[in-house]
Amino acid sequence: MKNLILALTVSVGFASFAAPNWGKTGHRTVGEIAAKHLKSSTSKKISALLNNESMAVAAVFADDIKSDSQFNKFGSWHYVNFDGEKKYKEDPINPEGDVLQGIKASIEKIRSDETSNDEKKFYLKLLIHFVGDLHMPLHAGNLADKGGNDVKVKWFGGDSNLHRVWDSDMIDDYQMSYTELATNNDEMVTKAQIEEFEKGTLLEWVVESRQLALKLYSETHQDEKLGYKYMYQNFPIAQNQLEKGGVRLALILNEVFKNKSKWLDGFLADL
Repeated sequence: MKNLILALTVSVGFASFAAPNWGKTGHRTVGEIAAKHLKSSTSKKISALLNNESMAVAAVFADDIKSDSQFNKFGSWHYVNFDGEKKYKEDPINPEGDVLQGIKASIEKIRSDETSNDEKKFYLKLLIHFVGDLHMPLHAGNLADKGGNDVKVKWFGGDSNLHRVWDSDMIDDYQMSYTELATNNDEMVTKAQIEEFEKGTLLEWVVESRQLALKLYSETHQDEKLGYKYMYQNFPIAQNQLEKGGVRLALILNEVFKNKSKWLDGFLADL
């Protein structure tokens, strides 16, 4: 673990060569939205642990470290793929882990008295990222097509794939910064909607993403030309997913940094 922690200071500068996950703007948006919904006590604890680094900056860390082979074991923690109509646990859980197990493991590390502050910082950055990944629909995509990466499409005439369209193409073409997206997304939702977002469990949230992924698959064909119409119909859904991710991340973090949380114990029990 010492080597792992030492690498934190050097690995951030490397570019990720693996498949992207919400893209940098999407992840930063989730982190920024979450920061707006934290309790002040939680915010202070997180700020101290991250040495005043913002959650938006920390949100992309788990992708940055993919360029370093010592972090390869965390690769499968970014997603959970499914075979057809099967539900989570109907097939054996990936022995290398998945996004649900990654969230659980990160929470347990942060809460443990045996975890050093450097390790807590590391796993906090992973947790911020993985909750974002959970809300990108194609991170609950089909095993056979690698979460939509093998569904090739044209995006405004350029080569892309279904995963990339949802990961970054739509968000990049919208041409808002993560702070603008976070502010506008937050202003679009009501208190009642936020309360709805906060309901449920990790298993229920992954079902939401899976059902959305299946809808996207059914509406998209190999080599299809996507552009303005697709953007108009689907970008509001992407915005909603980003908002859900941020609100739910804040909910989790507010519980993680309590001394005790029966809610969190129950939240993780099904995994």
